[in-house]
Amino acid sequence: MDWTTEIKAAAGRIAGHIQITPVMQTMGFGLGFGLGYPIEMKLEHMQHTGSFKARGAFNTLLSQDVPAAGLVAASGGNHGAAVGYAAHQLGHKARIYVPEMAGPAKIALIRNTGADLQVVPGAYANALEQAQAYEQETGAGQVHAYDAPGTVAGQGTCFAEWQDQGLAADTVIIAVGGGGLIAGAMAWFQGAKKIIAVEPETSCALHAALDAGAPVDVEVSGVAANALGARRIGSICFDLAQQQRQAGHLTSLTVTDAAITAAQTALWRERRVLVEPAGATALAALISGAYHPAAGERVAVLLCGGNIAPDPLA
Repeated sequence: MDWTTEIKAAAGRIAGHIQITPVMQTMGFGLGFGLGYPIEMKLEHMQHTGSFKARGAFNTLLSQDVPAAGLVAASGGNHGAAVGYAAHQLGHKARIYVPEMAGPAKIALIRNTGADLQVVPGAYANALEQAQAYEQETGAGQVHAYDAPGTVAGQGTCFAEWQDQGLAADTVIIAVGGGGLIAGAMAWFQGAKKIIAVEPETSCALHAALDAGAPVDVEVSGVAANALGARRIGSICFDLAQQQRQAGHLTSLTVTDAAITAAQTALWRERRVLVEPAGATALAALISGAYHPAAGERVAVLLCGGNIAPDPLA
C-alpha cells in the first residue's frame, strides 16, 4: 500500500473536522525526574473527545458509504467516543459496544455523543465480539479501532501534521494499544525517524507478538488497560513493526504501572498537563529509564489521550 498517498488523502479529507493539536518543547522534567534534555511533545490529548482517535474515525466515515443500518464500533472507551462524535457530526447513527472496564468517565463521554451505547461484561475483546455479531445481523458498517487501513491512515495524519509543525526529533516515542496509532507513525515516517513503541508490562500485545514472531493473545490489566488493553495486536501494525524492527527503525519496550503514574504526575506537577495513564505511557519510558537517549539524540513524545477517570472537574 502507498501509505504516503493514503495519509495525505486522509489529511485532506478530515481537514475542518479535527483539531490541529499544539506542540511544545520542554527542557525536560527536572524536579526529581532527572530529565535535563529537551523533549518535543505533541498534545494530541487535546483532540476532539480527548484522544487521537477522532482522526481515524472521521477518515473512515468520510471515505466510505455508510449503510442505512448506520455504524457500529467496539471500544475500550476513546475510540467509541470518537466514532460517536464523528457519526453525530456527519449525521449518522452509531451503536458503540464498550466493556465495563472502560469505566464511568469514558462511558459517560460516549453516551454524551448521542450514540446507542451498549456496555458489556469483560474486556475490549468481548465488546468486539458483540460488535461483529451486530454487524453481521444488521449490515451496519464496522469502524475498527485500529486494524483497518482507513483507521491507520487517519492516525497517520497526526504525524504528517507534526512534521509540518516542525518536528525535529530523531526519535519519536509512542504508546501502543491495538497498534493503530503507531502503525500510522510507521506508515508515515517509513524509517525517517526512529520509533520507540511503549506498552504497559501488563498489556503488551505488540511486544509479545514481536517476541513470538506473530500476533498472539495476551492478558490485559493495569492502570492503562481501558485505552491500551488490546488482547492481540492488529495485523497491519504487526507487519509494519516487524519490517521496521528488522531494518533497525523500531524498538519495542515495556514500562510498569508505577512508571506510568510517575509520568502522569510529572506532566501535571511540572507542566500542568493532565492526561490519562495511556497518555503518559510514552513519557514513562523516559521517566523510568526504560529508554535512554544517546548523547545528542533529539527525542519527541506523543501525549495520546486525556480522558482521566474520574473527571477532575466533575
